[in-house]
Amino acid sequence: MNILRVVQKGFTLVELMIVVAIIGILTAIAVPNYQDYITSSSLAEASSGLANKRIGMEQYFQDNRTYVGSDGAGLPCAADTIGGNFNFACVVAATTYTITATGKNQAAGFVMTVNEQNVKATTAAKAGWGTNANCWTRNKAGTC
Repeated sequence: MNILRVVQKGFTLVELMIVVAIIGILTAIAVPNYQDYITSSSLAEASSGLANKRIGMEQYFQDNRTYVGSDGAGLPCAADTIGGNFNFACVVAATTYTITATGKNQAAGFVMTVNEQNVKATTAAKAGWGTNANCWTRNKAGTC
């Protein structure tokens, strides 16, 4: 008598559950790291915008010997809300100014500043991110 042996092909439930668990662990690690990467890349918009506005302010001062009036339309310190992740605003006096970048969208919670002495600071950051009174934060630890 010849008994035919049936060969089973496929995966067991235990094998499938192990794969699901591994995928879950990888996702739990990868998603927060990816979100932090996206946030840190959006901070470059603030650094670039603040640096450009600072250069414009210094050029304005060279021409006018005052910062007063530099916040008019089309001038270096005009309010700027069209950026994707930051709104820019200025506070000006005759010989001083402070430019502020306030985060929105992906960068909500961040506030970065620069003044006429090129003192850069991150005065606020979203939860879990560090601030720095001496530079613009570039990563979650608050380092430059």
